[in-house]
Amino acid sequence: MRAPRRPEWHTYSRTDPKLAARLHQAAQTRMKRPLSTAALLFVTLSAVQQTLPGIAMRAQRRAPYDRPVCRPAGKLVSNPDLPEGSGIAASRRQPGILWAHNDSAEPELVRLDENGSTVGRVRITGAAVDDWEDIAVGPCGQQSCLYVADIGDNDGGRKHITMYRAAEPSRDDAATSVAEAFHASYPDGPHDAESLFVTTKGDIYIVTKGDPGPVALYRFPQGLRTGVVMRLERVGQPRSTGDVPAADRPTAADASPDGEWVAVRTTRHVAFYRTGDLTTGRWHETFRFDLRSLREPRGEGITFGRNGVLFLLGEGGRASRQGRFAKLSCTLR
Repeated sequence: MRAPRRPEWHTYSRTDPKLAARLHQAAQTRMKRPLSTAALLFVTLSAVQQTLPGIAMRAQRRAPYDRPVCRPAGKLVSNPDLPEGSGIAASRRQPGILWAHNDSAEPELVRLDENGSTVGRVRITGAAVDDWEDIAVGPCGQQSCLYVADIGDNDGGRKHITMYRAAEPSRDDAATSVAEAFHASYPDGPHDAESLFVTTKGDIYIVTKGDPGPVALYRFPQGLRTGVVMRLERVGQPRSTGDVPAADRPTAADASPDGEWVAVRTTRHVAFYRTGDLTTGRWHETFRFDLRSLREPRGEGITFGRNGVLFLLGEGGRASRQGRFAKLSCTLR
């Protein structure tokens, strides 16, 4: 075995002690100098190389929980009672029941089970139909209420829109109590809209469609009043100011029961927003899921159900007048 090489100063330690001392001092100085750029880069890369696998493994473990993940759950289901299916909402009073409606005809709701089959009908007492576009279930005082949005305006000429509110009926009711009618107008002129959501705090929002006008968020006043036309408040800046492609115009929205999420759908995707972001005017999408694989003729409704399930509703389209019902299974963390 070869002996370790002695330092240069040690060679002269006996023959020339002064030279040995100078060489020893020089060696100590070199040891205290900072690393050269090349040496520093080598050390840094070595450390990164050792660290990256650990980072990658931790990121892989966290990835499924960092954003929503959705997948279709089952097949597209037809329903002949909803040829113009426009809005859908999950009952809070009757678990496993969904409320759906057409955008014209009678002021009534179709009661669905979670497989999209009709199990009853309920009339909204005192309501009329101009262009019903969405429905939400939310709090009103100490009870759960239905919020039906008569907010469609294809020609952009309505002087005001109307939202009906009634307490959620029980399982055996054929009609609601007399609904309250709340009329409202936009601060910047008429808009066509198909999306309404109600937060767990009872705040009511409309997302306009983007034709005419921009895609923007508006809020109802907190002190709702009947018999007058209230002024909506625009929240933040519009999401878009130019022309919006038809497939990217919002057709429905819903807030999750836990208060964390708002889902806004179009005919080809659903976008997830943190409630705190969207309701303060920040159009920051956390995740977007492409709906085209479902092959809906025209997607019109969305609602959060139980255990991460989202229910979708749509019109039958030209080829078939039966409405369409679908489900997504989503992980929302």
